[in-house]
Amino acid sequence: MYVIPFPVPPLTSLRPKQTQPIRAMRAVVQRVTSASVEVEGRKVSEIGPGLLVLVGLHDSDSDSDAEYICRKVLNMRLFPNETSGRGWDQNVMQRNYEVLLVSQFTLYGFLKGNKPDFHLAMPPEKAKPFYASVVDRFKISYNPDAIKDGVFGAMMKVSLVNDGPVTMQLDSQSPK
Repeated sequence: MYVIPFPVPPLTSLRPKQTQPIRAMRAVVQRVTSASVEVEGRKVSEIGPGLLVLVGLHDSDSDSDAEYICRKVLNMRLFPNETSGRGWDQNVMQRNYEVLLVSQFTLYGFLKGNKPDFHLAMPPEKAKPFYASVVDRFKISYNPDAIKDGVFGAMMKVSLVNDGPVTMQLDSQSPK
């Protein structure tokens, strides 16, 4: 029999304590060489080089959250400058690349035991028009032809070729 010579704290004390509830729009941004969305066996959207952005809407999100995410995503310097050779130097707009936006309420899921809980996500009846406004904001802020999206609320098959791989998570409000 093996005896542990020091007291071991219970596992619950090892979990990080969340001091502030999450109240932010969330984006998972992936640099891709290509990405596409398929719904019911039909390709509904695809891009070449650019960014695949999974967008999670929190129940408390507002226009200021959408503006922040749009501005940050379009200006993230995730691409090398081929002229100067500098890495992490250019954004998607400077490269004239495309952006594929995909709504993903599961970004606000967490486990209660072994079952996922999504109550922090914006409810679908409120999220659908809000997500449409996020897509419009991206189109207005960049080139409308370079902004693509999936089908809100549909069961989507998202395919991508991650370039790097480069994946960044962005929340509209950082906990203080």
